[in-house]
Amino acid sequence: MFSTDEWTGRTGDVWADEWRRTDRSFAGLSDRLNGAILDVAPPHGHAVDLGCGAGQTSMALAVARPDLGVTGLDISPGLIAVARRRAEGIENLGFDVADTSALDPAVSADLFVSRHGVMFFPDPVAAFMTIRKAARPGARLVFSCFRERRANEWSLLSDSLVGAQAAPPGYVPGPFAFADRAFVGGMLARSGWVGAAAEAVDYHYVAGQGEDPIADAADFFTRIGPVARTIAEQPADRRGGLVERLKDLLAPHVARDTVAFPAAAWIWTATNGDAA
Repeated sequence: MFSTDEWTGRTGDVWADEWRRTDRSFAGLSDRLNGAILDVAPPHGHAVDLGCGAGQTSMALAVARPDLGVTGLDISPGLIAVARRRAEGIENLGFDVADTSALDPAVSADLFVSRHGVMFFPDPVAAFMTIRKAARPGARLVFSCFRERRANEWSLLSDSLVGAQAAPPGYVPGPFAFADRAFVGGMLARSGWVGAAAEAVDYHYVAGQGEDPIADAADFFTRIGPVARTIAEQPADRRGGLVERLKDLLAPHVARDTVAFPAAAWIWTATNGDAA
């Protein structure tokens, strides 16, 4: 489980340091998500990127729609600092540190988007209701999230290292909190969004590249994600051995200069059900 304090502190700072490798890992999905966003993005008005991270999705939208104002919001000051540096010179784009579950209704957005930034709300129904209240009538929502763990093989590495851990019952904020299609569809409906639809997307999650892709992937996985959390929770005298075991597990996934895993996501779309 991820807490707000983690994202505003060390976890957010580590993700800020790792934005290049994170964007690389999501590259195959980002193309599909950006296409889905542009299918519904208005030519002008205001769009908000929820949990924008280091800003890749915000920048893609702002460049493609130069007359649309785009605001990226994230709770991590470190990630917002990176996003601002990357987006220098894009005049219709800005970034702010903000809790996206507590938006001011005055935001009045025509479009909300997110690349894997909305699975961490303690109360998702309340959060998406608040987001909807900050949307104009008929505003669109487009976001991606992971499907089930077993379809995302990279996430199972932690099970191979220390054994599978029983999943806690019920909703738990985290990377796979929105894996269940029925749960998310019901959550959006209870939040007042209508016409919710999910597209299943399969892609390659690139974990390592270069002259030593296994070392690159091992370093990446020990910095962020389920493997990093699993290793950090082990006694200090076990961690070195687990990293070496991780490298052994990565070896079968090398092709040329790349370590990649099958990955699976949903791209959700919905509309604000409020009438004008």
